[in-house]
Amino acid sequence: MNYYVYYKVPAHQVDSLRPRVQALFAAIREQCGVQGRWMHRRDDPVTYMEVYEDVRDAARFEALLAREGAALGLERHVERFVPA
Repeated sequence: MNYYVYYKVPAHQVDSLRPRVQALFAAIREQCGVQGRWMHRRDDPVTYMEVYEDVRDAARFEALLAREGAALGLERHVERFVPA
């Protein structure tokens, strides 16, 4: 299963958010074996997305994502996709 998490980040908060997102990625990689990627929309520089692909243990991943993601203090939207 693939996860796509998107949210808005005011431009003045990006630099302070970056190390917190990197810490989130490190925790997920360590505990779930999944490496996240951080991107922003090309046409909307305040919309950011975390991408997690090939998640094997959805329950464990989602619990960790909810717990660690809440620490970012942003309204986050999680989408789940599976192969068609």
